[in-house]
Amino acid sequence: MESFHPAMNLPFSYTFSTTLTASSSSGTTATSITNTWMDPRIWSKLPQRLLDRVLVFLPPPAFFRARSVCKRWYALLFSDTFLELYLQVSPRHHWFLFFKHKTLKSYIYRNNTSGGDQGDINVRAPPCEGYIFDPYDITWYRLSFALIPPGFSPASSSGGLVCCVSDEAGPKSIILCNPILGSLTQLPPTLRPRLFPSIGLTVSPTSIDVTVAGDDMISPFAVKNLTAENFHIDGGGFYSIWGTNSSLPRLCSLESGRMVYVGGKFYCMNFSPFSVLAHDVAANIWCKIQAPMRRFLRSPNLVESKGKLLLVAAVEKSKLNVPKSFRLWSLQSCGTTWVEVERMPQQLYVQFAELEGGNGFDCVGNGEFIVIMIRGSDKALLFDIFRKIWQWIPPCPYSQDGGVGGSNGRDSELHGFAYEPRLATPVTGLLDQLTLPFQPFNG
Repeated sequence: MESFHPAMNLPFSYTFSTTLTASSSSGTTATSITNTWMDPRIWSKLPQRLLDRVLVFLPPPAFFRARSVCKRWYALLFSDTFLELYLQVSPRHHWFLFFKHKTLKSYIYRNNTSGGDQGDINVRAPPCEGYIFDPYDITWYRLSFALIPPGFSPASSSGGLVCCVSDEAGPKSIILCNPILGSLTQLPPTLRPRLFPSIGLTVSPTSIDVTVAGDDMISPFAVKNLTAENFHIDGGGFYSIWGTNSSLPRLCSLESGRMVYVGGKFYCMNFSPFSVLAHDVAANIWCKIQAPMRRFLRSPNLVESKGKLLLVAAVEKSKLNVPKSFRLWSLQSCGTTWVEVERMPQQLYVQFAELEGGNGFDCVGNGEFIVIMIRGSDKALLFDIFRKIWQWIPPCPYSQDGGVGGSNGRDSELHGFAYEPRLATPVTGLLDQLTLPFQPFNG
């Protein structure tokens, strides 16, 4: 890439002519403000490489609007020089990506019902769409996932890529999608048949790791949490196509869902009683970490925040004279000790508990933000960890019935992931060496 020149000659002098506007009780005197800096003759001489450096700092919605200005700006998305600059200096956007909730029970019933009315079999499902939430501006955006085949559900997100997994029972097919670019990349199917396993995804500039754990199908009518499979590929030429397997801890009870990646490990919740399962990706070892106050937790969630693992949960000590509360704990560097780092203000918790009504809640974290979504409702809280600010989020205007809940109950809920929009994800080029033909799927 061409370097910046330390100095250059401008065609006009740097002169300023500024007058002020004064207001008083006797009246107002106003004069114009002249600023040579805004002279279009100067801005038209701005070097393209400097202009590109300005454009890479635009958030994605503003960048795509700017592409309509001229042909050159439209073609920036296909410019290797611009994308290289983008990957080097573009700021990270700690956003959230939400999808409508798909209940496992309804899917199993729909796909195992025999006989009866078959009139809707050939009705094509509407295209998948996601809803992006920008916590900095408290703004919602709608994003189409029209290229995702029917029969796939979003399961995880990392490095600008969204991982979609096949709903059908059996070996799982996995697709990595960059929704900003509309690109799809298919991974080889897993080796073991599973129903609804937990999915972990981590994407770095030079590697991709995927872990699929639990819900092993030991028969057509029974599942058990027994094993995990790992996929890895990196820029050094090493790859493992589900060739690394591991056994889960005995008597573990994973809830089908996502994992959280922190410091080389995937973490997921274990139930009855509550604990945390940790998978060391490099060592391929699973271990169990005791959760804090595990007998009094309700709706525990694991989130990542600035490289730390946080456990978020409500605490209900029904037999003790302790007020109910909403707390956050941080896992310390030793890997076994939890320290309480934050507690929801009691007045806010009373309001939160009244709206939540015992239905539970889900949490997702990204950067300095945590979103707490009340199940069966369009209500959600945003917590800024650094500024210690709690605020209610306006309902998503693009989801059905104007919110998460609506008349369809939980089938209309939103569930989300941490999401960092990326205009370029060159790491997916590593998958081209696998030369996999894209397989068609029937929903």
